[in-house]
Amino acid sequence: MIYLDNAATTMRKPREVVDAVCEAMGSLGNAGRGASAGALDAGRVVLRCREAMARLLGCPRADHVCFLANSTAALNAALSGLVEPGDRVVTTVLEHNSVLRPLARLADERGAEVAYAGCDEHGLLDLADLERLVTLGTRLVAVTHGSNVTGNLVDVARVARIAHAAGALCVVDASQTAGAVPIDMSEMCLDVVCFTGHKALMAPQGTGGMAVAEGVDVRPWAEGGSGVRSFERRQPSEWPTRMEAGTLNAHGLAGLLAAAAYIEKVGGPAAVGAHEHAMARRLYEGVRGVPGVTVYGAWDVDPELCGGIVALNVGDLDSGEVADALAQGWGVACRAGAHCAPLMHRALGTERQGIVRLSCGWFTTEDEIDAAVAAIRTIASE
Repeated sequence: MIYLDNAATTMRKPREVVDAVCEAMGSLGNAGRGASAGALDAGRVVLRCREAMARLLGCPRADHVCFLANSTAALNAALSGLVEPGDRVVTTVLEHNSVLRPLARLADERGAEVAYAGCDEHGLLDLADLERLVTLGTRLVAVTHGSNVTGNLVDVARVARIAHAAGALCVVDASQTAGAVPIDMSEMCLDVVCFTGHKALMAPQGTGGMAVAEGVDVRPWAEGGSGVRSFERRQPSEWPTRMEAGTLNAHGLAGLLAAAAYIEKVGGPAAVGAHEHAMARRLYEGVRGVPGVTVYGAWDVDPELCGGIVALNVGDLDSGEVADALAQGWGVACRAGAHCAPLMHRALGTERQGIVRLSCGWFTTEDEIDAAVAAIRTIASE
């Protein structure tokens, strides 16, 4: 298989990650539940993983790194825990449904006012439109760091400056970028960064969470067992317990810890992102100009604004037909359809056709890219 669906999940993991999960499955107990060796070992793994993710994301306090099942759970928790009835929220048309749907629910249930900043024909965020919409009194700005459709990157530091100038918070969806694009919450002045482990971080599915700046008060989203303060009627308020009701996925977090160490060993997110970008650029250069092939995103404008994704269509073929042909004829695994980002497709005019998304990862090779290019050229010629 030529695996080019890393924006959905990295199927190929570092050997260290696989070994860490296997070892944890046979040795770890329940973190924070008891004082047995297994429980204490699980607690140590969770703590070390918090510290590793705090370093990777530039979060000054490791106890403000809270683990949830994935970035969808983290975004739900962050948005639900920050937005009050009647609040104004600004987001963008680039967003995934993990942002759009929680905000739609908050609009329905709490009367939140939600405004959407647009993009240009290349799918690049219109920062002037965003600044116009972020008026005084706006509660928060929710923005993706990288589009999961086009791979276009967003200057989240600038977005944070716009938000803070109006007294708003900045919540960042780093699903596509954590592990592949350097993030420093302190330097970028980000208030909440939501991440998932199973994409560029190369960790197991079922891992992820949020990193929260000091002084940002996110109300608990879920309540339940915490291992501490069991006689309190409501979820304890201290970090990170307030956001971590129930048993943590210590086995998965052992894998996330190993993945963070691996990324650090190979040169950090900048090195991972540079490889992904180089592979994607090779793919783009191979298909650009092919008769019938349309490439979306900022590749023609500024390749430095592009991540490890090449989004395209072939003629008027349905994107699902193209993806199926790539899989059945050439063993190329990619993703077709709407990618859970309906407003992005409306902006690009691809609501009916969808988009074929080929996304590179740390283990993608030049030979795989060249084979995918040959496959796309053949489909286009036929």
